[in-house]
Amino acid sequence: MDRNQELFERARRIIPGGVNSPVRAFRAVGGTPRFVQRAQGAYFWDADGRRHIDYIGSWGPMILGHGHPAVVEAVQKAVLEGFSFGAPTEREIELAEAIAGVMPGLDMVRLVSSGTEAAMSAIRLARGFTGRSKLIKFEGCYHGHADALLVKAGSGLATFGNPTSAGVPPEVVQHTLVLEYNNLAQLEEAFAVHGADLACLMIEPIAGNMNFVRADTAFMQRCRELCTQHGALLVFDEVMTGFRVGLGGAQAHYAQRIAGFRPDLTVLGKVIGGGMPLAAFGGPRAVMEQLAPLGPVYQAGTLSGNPVATACGLATLAEVRRPGFYEALAARTRSLVEGLAGAARDAGIPFSADSEGGMFGFFLLPQLPRNYAQVMATDGARFNRLFHGLLERGVYIAPALYEAGFVSAAHSEQDIAETVAAAREVFRALA
Repeated sequence: MDRNQELFERARRIIPGGVNSPVRAFRAVGGTPRFVQRAQGAYFWDADGRRHIDYIGSWGPMILGHGHPAVVEAVQKAVLEGFSFGAPTEREIELAEAIAGVMPGLDMVRLVSSGTEAAMSAIRLARGFTGRSKLIKFEGCYHGHADALLVKAGSGLATFGNPTSAGVPPEVVQHTLVLEYNNLAQLEEAFAVHGADLACLMIEPIAGNMNFVRADTAFMQRCRELCTQHGALLVFDEVMTGFRVGLGGAQAHYAQRIAGFRPDLTVLGKVIGGGMPLAAFGGPRAVMEQLAPLGPVYQAGTLSGNPVATACGLATLAEVRRPGFYEALAARTRSLVEGLAGAARDAGIPFSADSEGGMFGFFLLPQLPRNYAQVMATDGARFNRLFHGLLERGVYIAPALYEAGFVSAAHSEQDIAETVAAAREVFRALA
């Protein structure tokens, strides 16, 4: 028995499913999860000591790669000063300033500990600011596991959603309207019917929990216009895309295409913590000052702005702000995507892919999907064979066909070449 299997059996006796977050369990692809022993640069070593080229990077935060010297030094220094105080620190101010300094529209920032907490708090703030209850989300977008967001589409246009998790009463999601991503007709109808009652529209501008699906520019422009017209807040969930697809996040890409574009609230996580538990949400002063202790919208957290996490985040942001960082990262990511596409094409395997910055996704489909239903048309059985074929060759991608992938600054040309060569072998076997 290998060490990974031994650990998994031990874990299942004490941890539900053997994991502390569901996708880690390999339920979608089958097999035994890899238990990480250590990581460095673009690699991690599992419990059997086997090296893997890592294209998950802790689901996005490790944009510099694992164990970047400047980040490690900052964290070590912070640890010696204290783990947690439950009181303000200067680094909290510095991190908030660093985030707001590159994201227009973020006059103020509140730090929290997780993306779920940030998204949940942003919705509460939107409801408190507008005095309304209803919200729009899109099928296939994941905003954390808060009750009101664990919702699937209703039975028809402009109907409210149904819980997707046990333990979520229907009345909790009665104000959540679930629409199809990139569907303009549904968007128009939803605002026509419910516009006066909508507190906010929350969206992943690049949906990384559908693998990698972009919101069309025309669709995003209409989201902005309708929110403005009806007095709802446009909330960008950039937990995954923030500082990952570019310095200004995905919203900067839309601002280049839509005059004057900016969301009303932005939810951030992952990269801003550099791998530590840290997230944030921010927006205009008039909205953010509705938060306690200034306003009536309550939000609090014992570990919010943790001094070790903020040190890690500040060191990470200092590195990604260096000239040319994102250009080099985007070029490396494109080389991976293009290499995979070429290998699939040579083997006659249907394949489409996209990337932005250090984030990418691919589908075993001839064309890129535009919504959740199209994503789920991917050949799941063939993907599972691809996943295990790559895993056997030391390449670790997401163990589910609906999760995005991530390239770090530590990935070398040789890493990309090894990955493409491994994929070429697997594609041939799949043909």
